[in-house]
Amino acid sequence: MGGTKINKIAGHHHVSMITKKGQQNNQFYQKVLGLRRVKKTVNQDDPSMYHLFYGDLTGSAGTELSFFEIPMVGRTKRGTNAITRIGLLVPSYDSLIYWKRRFELLDVQHGELTMYAGRDALHFEDCEGLRLVLLNNNGDEVPAYWQSWDDSIVVAEHRILGMGAVEMTVQSLNSLANTLENLFGYELASSKENEVIYQSVKGQAFGEIVIVEQDGPKEKPGKGSVHHVAIRVKNGEELRDWHQRIQDFGFEVMKITDRYYFESLYFREENGILFELATDGPGFTVDSSIESLGKELDLPPFLESKRAEIEANLVPIE
Repeated sequence: MGGTKINKIAGHHHVSMITKKGQQNNQFYQKVLGLRRVKKTVNQDDPSMYHLFYGDLTGSAGTELSFFEIPMVGRTKRGTNAITRIGLLVPSYDSLIYWKRRFELLDVQHGELTMYAGRDALHFEDCEGLRLVLLNNNGDEVPAYWQSWDDSIVVAEHRILGMGAVEMTVQSLNSLANTLENLFGYELASSKENEVIYQSVKGQAFGEIVIVEQDGPKEKPGKGSVHHVAIRVKNGEELRDWHQRIQDFGFEVMKITDRYYFESLYFREENGILFELATDGPGFTVDSSIESLGKELDLPPFLESKRAEIEANLVPIE
């Protein structure tokens, strides 16, 4: 690295998944999990499909769960070399008890209260088998700009705060660990046989990555699978710096793309996990007021002229 200062990765930005049914997905993440739909837009590379974002009041970096709707997609065949679990932080142990009762009431697939990544935990799955886990944040610090959404269906003291540990299951633990540690400056937080935990911010769950080593067939993605994880960089200048560093590290970078709501770049590490680096800004309020976020179909300026054609091809989501 030539002794130059490395910009620190500040945590997760978003995680993007695949859904078969946008309406059902919309219902689950808003009405069951109590997240806010902060953007209803389309996949910029294929505007025939919805791209839905859920998060806190404004969809702050680190709170965003995003879904591409692909109606023709089949089921996921689970395996290795995939992002296999998403942690969501809740305020307390009492919150986990609240959520277990809620899941029982709403018939959500879930387990017993347990431990995961060193925290009290409650595993559950969404309506398409996406694996998630609620984690007790236990009063630990979270990014100062995360803001609770007051209109959430969930009571204030038990609302989901944002993302915690993201799990990656891979054939080569060492190669992914090398990338996190020596390219991005993540710190090793814990290690046991076939599983290590790295943190982008020491001692903080909001930037954690759990690596599980597992041999066997690779996952075949489908509904309820994770497409990629995005990690946070401050701005375009930092993104360009990372572009160079990633190439120098030996990975091929897919081009830097202006997604309008943020700028990003993509690369695959040696196991095939797709990483995105995304800038904090300008954010989802660039074309919406805070009050109206996620209500209408928002399109980036370069797609606005095709609005009528795009809307005609989409099944309306309430």
